[in-house]
Amino acid sequence: MQFSALTIIIIVLFLLFNWIKILKEYERGVIFRLGRVLDKPKGPGLILVLYPIDKLIKVSLRTIVLDVPPQDVITKDNVSVKVNAVVYYRVIDPKKAIIDVQDYQYATSQLSQTTLRSVLGQVELDDLLSERETLNQKLQSIIDEHTDPWGVKVSMVEIKYVDLPQEMQRAMAKQAEAERERRAKVIHAEGEFQASSKLFQAAETISKNPVTIQLRYLQTLTDISADNASTIVFPLPIDLLKGLFEKQTK
Repeated sequence: MQFSALTIIIIVLFLLFNWIKILKEYERGVIFRLGRVLDKPKGPGLILVLYPIDKLIKVSLRTIVLDVPPQDVITKDNVSVKVNAVVYYRVIDPKKAIIDVQDYQYATSQLSQTTLRSVLGQVELDDLLSERETLNQKLQSIIDEHTDPWGVKVSMVEIKYVDLPQEMQRAMAKQAEAERERRAKVIHAEGEFQASSKLFQAAETISKNPVTIQLRYLQTLTDISADNASTIVFPLPIDLLKGLFEKQTK
């Protein structure tokens, strides 16, 4: 009798140690009892799993970072590029993630790849390079809408890298150089226009008083004489020579 009681105690302790499970703070346990799922996921902390009639599936609630491999995309303007992205998602309903989809991680990965090709194939290359924030939000919205029935929440999608063909890179470099030259010419033309406007205003001011012309003339001679190595040719006004010519004629 003592041996039988000890055996029973050992069996009970063995079963208890096997039935007691510890789930971490970020884990939840979906339990199937005789094939039927329990209403509410268990955890965190100590839970009781009655093997062999219960089956436990652990689900992590932490954010998962999914690296979408490079996808061949043909843009709306028929440019072939390779684009990869990163998707941030987490499970918000462990029960749906286990029951409603066979493998939620694989399903989310495949959905992200197909959505990336589909959405980016509808935009032109310039929009793909300049409107990334808008495209990221659109991708996040579409993927999150399709993963919601699985109990998966997509929080963010970021286009990570766009690989352009070499000929396209050279064409874009030429375009950027031409754009810089255009801007330089426009800035130079605007400077000439502003300078001519100021000169016109100065000419109007000087024309109102002839004495200012002589003062400006003398100021110019003063500026030139500051350099000792310069040779100054001092022109005489025609008005001074006119009197001498008149005297000689008489």
